[in-house]
Amino acid sequence: MFDVDLDGGESWRESKIYRPGDAAVVADLPGARLGLTICYDLRFPQLYRALAKAGATVLAVPAAFTKQTGEAHWHVLIRARAIETGAFVVAAAQGGHHEDGRDTYGHSMIVDPWGRVIAEAGTEPGIVVADIDIEESRKARARIPALTHDRAFAAPRGAGEPQIRVVGR
Repeated sequence: MFDVDLDGGESWRESKIYRPGDAAVVADLPGARLGLTICYDLRFPQLYRALAKAGATVLAVPAAFTKQTGEAHWHVLIRARAIETGAFVVAAAQGGHHEDGRDTYGHSMIVDPWGRVIAEAGTEPGIVVADIDIEESRKARARIPALTHDRAFAAPRGAGEPQIRVVGR
């Protein structure tokens, strides 16, 4: 849940009115498998990797990023999720000033599996459309087969346990 305190006194507590999901969800469409996510999920790459490993070739990210976080992170996170998964990312985003006083970033976009922005809007209401070729997902995954190169890493669990060790410098 997006429970944060941002610069300038902006504060959000989604957990007061929403409950988080507990499962990754894919939907089969004609010609593609769609991975379903929403907004703050964008900051958790393990979800997108799980969806890609479940066969998602298109990832949906409807969002209402704040103006502050959107300006800083929206483009890079959307492009990173596309590159990491070798999938198209279709991100519909609210933009503008809202009745409750919040400002959202907008910039709905479609990014291809190689991380290229192929369509983008601004902050005004509108429609973003692009022709996509699902075969591009397969090609990107063949070029960089990172989804097949997983391996487990041991991580420290708390105080007193070893920290990450860097060798060979």
